[in-house]
Amino acid sequence: MSLEGIKQVTEAEEMTRRRKAEATHQAKTIRSDAQRAGEEALARARAQAEAEVAGYMKQAEEKAAQRSAQIVEQTKGACGDLRKAAERRMAEASALIVGRVVKV
Repeated sequence: MSLEGIKQVTEAEEMTRRRKAEATHQAKTIRSDAQRAGEEALARARAQAEAEVAGYMKQAEEKAAQRSAQIVEQTKGACGDLRKAAERRMAEASALIVGRVVKV
């Protein structure tokens, strides 16, 4: 093989090595960019999900507070009814107790 032929083969091999190194570098860059973009998308999705969960929690807490207030009002009403019934019977109970004590 002539010196010129060897030189051409060497240049072709060197060009192939450079192209392969360049392709490898580009592949690593593309992979890195894709990974970074994926991580950013994941972070945005997490932030959106956390915001939605916070909204749902706020709604649930508001509904719970409303229901709690309703229960408190119902309980106050029931206690008032019991108190009124007890007050109506207080006179009867007092008379019964006084009657038993006096008869003894």
